[in-house]
Amino acid sequence: MDSRQRPFRIGLFVPHFELPWSGQTIRWAEIAAMARRAEEIGFDSFWLPDHLLFRFDNVHAQGAWDVWSLLAAVAATTERIEIAPLVACSSFRNPALIAKMAATIDEISNGRFILGLGAGWHEPEYRAFGYPFDRRLSRFEEALQIIVPLLREGHVDFAGEYYQARDCELRPRGPRPEGPPLLIGGSGNRTLRLAARFADAWNADRQNDVAAVQATNQRVDAACRDVGRDPASLARVIGIQVDLCNDARQATQPRQWVQDPWPLTGTPEELAEQIRAYAAADVSHMMVWIDPVSVAGVEAFAPVLEALDRGV
Repeated sequence: MDSRQRPFRIGLFVPHFELPWSGQTIRWAEIAAMARRAEEIGFDSFWLPDHLLFRFDNVHAQGAWDVWSLLAAVAATTERIEIAPLVACSSFRNPALIAKMAATIDEISNGRFILGLGAGWHEPEYRAFGYPFDRRLSRFEEALQIIVPLLREGHVDFAGEYYQARDCELRPRGPRPEGPPLLIGGSGNRTLRLAARFADAWNADRQNDVAAVQATNQRVDAACRDVGRDPASLARVIGIQVDLCNDARQATQPRQWVQDPWPLTGTPEELAEQIRAYAAADVSHMMVWIDPVSVAGVEAFAPVLEALDRGV
């Protein structure tokens, strides 16, 4: 029996792209160590972003590892923790293949995979890797019409403007009869309607302000009602940033790069209180981007989880 008093599930988000001011990157060995340590100290889930290449002015280009390869490896090296992309870009891969990869990683993890999907947003990586950037939401909507029935029913016959999957079967089936849960990330009006139509959960990340989450939740509720869905049936998954660096020299992100609103900070009890406040915004699952991004950072968050579990 779970005696924890934490208000919702807590996950760890680990960015694995190169740092824009140094070009350094986290390696697989440390990602694996962070996943195992996160599982040991009581995180509920482990999340990795899906990007190919960031290009911004006046900083190093930022590459990233392939998230699907990393997720398969994390699935094989952990036992309890849920794993997910936050979020996988539907534009980068054929939608039927996405369903196949999701079912396979769900099999490797014995039913611990969450399929996070989004439409993408960073045009330079589209251009660099040869993917069309136009009409991303229309392409995303078609992709969902292939992915969802394949995962839920094992079969689809679809011919659209951008994608086709004719008499396609998902075989063998993964460990769950209806496939892994689907999460859709993004806060645009059309994205919210797609989440309301197709998803089990909706996500927005870098939400360090509870009031902003509550305001967006009203739009999520409205999108659900527009498609005839009970808003309570769509889980709310929110990402936050937490600053654990008492010494700024240890920070993964130089402070001039941190976006507003400022990351949450404080003692373990103060951080637990700030996190618990998100229960008022109907949050059911939260993933935490910890600075520093390291095993030491994961361990430094353990007292926060303990405070949450005690109900402090």
